[in-house]
Amino acid sequence: MTSLVNTRIVEALNGQVVEEFTAANQYLAMALYFDIETLPELSKFFHFQSTEEHSHGMKLLQYIADAGGQPLVPATKEVKNHFESVEEAVELALNQELKVTDQINNLVALAEQEKDYLTRETLQWFVVEQLEEVSSMTALLNVVHRAKNDLFRVEEYLRNNPHEAATEGEQE
Repeated sequence: MTSLVNTRIVEALNGQVVEEFTAANQYLAMALYFDIETLPELSKFFHFQSTEEHSHGMKLLQYIADAGGQPLVPATKEVKNHFESVEEAVELALNQELKVTDQINNLVALAEQEKDYLTRETLQWFVVEQLEEVSSMTALLNVVHRAKNDLFRVEEYLRNNPHEAATEGEQE
């Protein structure tokens, strides 16, 4: 098959797949922490986040394959499995999303540098997705801060404000 992407782009995209699958595992670890803490809405939220991050990695792998590159299914980085507080976990999630935003922006810059407009256009979806991800985690962290030790308020917030993508999936 003719390749529409060069080796530098494929390597960078495969590197981002590692990050997306690591994020999926990190969110799964958070969901399980919330399960143990008997916080079902937080658990549900982070289980959904895990599934979503996994789908981001799959989307990148499929793009690499469709564009004629060699997709690599990666091992992931180690994730944090123990948290001292809900705040610690949600802060980690927000910082992770900010890091991924920088990584996506760097991929866009590389695509532009390489004059790979197909990849740049594909990455535009991820750019917009990161706005939703950072906004969602920022809002959740704000609620956690306001709730202080009243975690039922956080649970109530998530119950009354379900994740947009999760509710879209339920409507389909």
